[in-house]
Amino acid sequence: MSLAWIPSNFLALPPAQSDLAQAGVVLIPVPYDSTTSFRSGAREGPAAIIEASYGLEDYDWELDLDVSLVGIHTTAALEPHTGDPAQMVERVRRAVSDYIAPNRLVGVLGGEHSLCIGSGLAHREAYPNLSVLYLDAHADLRDEYLGTAWGHSSGARRLHEHIPLTLAGIRSMCQEERDYLRQQRVPTYAWPPPGEASLDSYVQDILAGLNPEVYLSIDLDVLDPSLMAAVGTPEPGGMSWHDLTTLLRRVAESRRIVGFDVNELAPREGPPACAYTAAKLVYKLIAYAAASPHSPLSVEK
Repeated sequence: MSLAWIPSNFLALPPAQSDLAQAGVVLIPVPYDSTTSFRSGAREGPAAIIEASYGLEDYDWELDLDVSLVGIHTTAALEPHTGDPAQMVERVRRAVSDYIAPNRLVGVLGGEHSLCIGSGLAHREAYPNLSVLYLDAHADLRDEYLGTAWGHSSGARRLHEHIPLTLAGIRSMCQEERDYLRQQRVPTYAWPPPGEASLDSYVQDILAGLNPEVYLSIDLDVLDPSLMAAVGTPEPGGMSWHDLTTLLRRVAESRRIVGFDVNELAPREGPPACAYTAAKLVYKLIAYAAASPHSPLSVEK
């Protein structure tokens, strides 16, 4: 009698659905949180997301498709460089660049949000007309923080120096970041929508500023702490699951999502459900991208 084994990859997929040669999606776990400034533990996020994904159904009822059929390859975890944040950015850039291909979606599982810099720059090299949609409770536009220009508080700033960038979900910033936003005219959408604005108008305004090819950078603290307590810097008044997934689905329907990162899960700072929610978000991102009319990914319904 043969024994059953659980594959240690996202969704616990068998070789036929996780082999790199046929994969439409590659996920790169990066257990790094060396520049964390409040609550640490995001280095444990990638493993928690992958383990929680074992409980997800391969079939997505919302889109009526089997997400696993796109082929999802999970790499080994990228070893952190803890001595120099700038070198860690370069390590992530090189790792992501190795997996980018015309018919493939590459996602980084963090780890802290500074990982977006290397991944975003790698995608910019492959997609010159790229724009970034940066979803975060915080602006992350400090030029330098705690002695480094490559930390989690400077991710959006470093990306904006090279790539058109839109911020959304924002509800906290310092004066330096406010001044940068005004001087550089960075499209910024605070949360909740101002006045009587609806979610639909909020999404439409965001979409108007995005290029045809989009990189999504998501800090899980964009969600409200009542839903996502397990983050390093929780901020009250965040998005609901419906708010965030509606935005992501609308982006996928009108643009091609070419890459993404999902960061800042610190599993010990919240209930186990947070890891499951993070895994589900990665799953939904893949599903929306695969179902998009603008995507080269192919999934049979």
